Amino acid sequence: MAEHIYIIIAQTGTRPARFFKFITKKPYNHVSLSGDISLSEMYSFCRTYRPFPLPATFNREIVGEGTLGQFGFIPCEIYRIPVTRQQKEEYEKIIKHFIANRDIYSYNILGLFAIYLNIEWNRQKSFLCSQFVAYTMDKIGIKLEKSFSMYTPDDFRSFPGAELIYSGELNYFYNDVCHNSSFLSNYGKKATV
Repeated sequence: MAEHIYIIIAQTGTRPARFFKFITKKPYNHVSLSGDISLSEMYSFCRTYRPFPLPATFNREIVGEGTLGQFGFIPCEIYRIPVTRQQKEEYEKIIKHFIANRDIYSYNILGLFAIYLNIEWNRQKSFLCSQFVAYTMDKIGIKLEKSFSMYTPDDFRSFPGAELIYSGELNYFYNDVCHNSSFLSNYGKKATV
């Protein structure tokens, strides 16, 4: 059976997200990764506590909880990327590493300015959400078109090999679409928990 990794690009209603949307003029300003179509394991660099933008670091995101639980309408696009079994195993190792070491990582606030000024700046322990996703893709052997530090969420909308499988509202997808057996048979299998 084919293996996949899923990229979730979304736009929440937080003040920083609305600000970035105003500045970038892009429809989505956050990106996460999941190893399964049910999105039961979504990861990104984002705020740690719902009411405050900082501190932020590597976090597991759960649809309907935390920051994602604040909003009843979260526009998103979900892409799947085919990977080999070895690449999927490497992906899982990377996620486990970040989980075990999340206290040494931080959100790359300075990286926001570097990207805005088109300056490549790879920081070892600080990532933006898009930098984390690009870094992970690079580490599992998916060729990037530029340095991982220069990726924005919008770049993943045209990521080579990525297939758009859903465009709509995140809560609806999580609660209804991904539990639909015909959708799962076409785009992946529901994770067993």
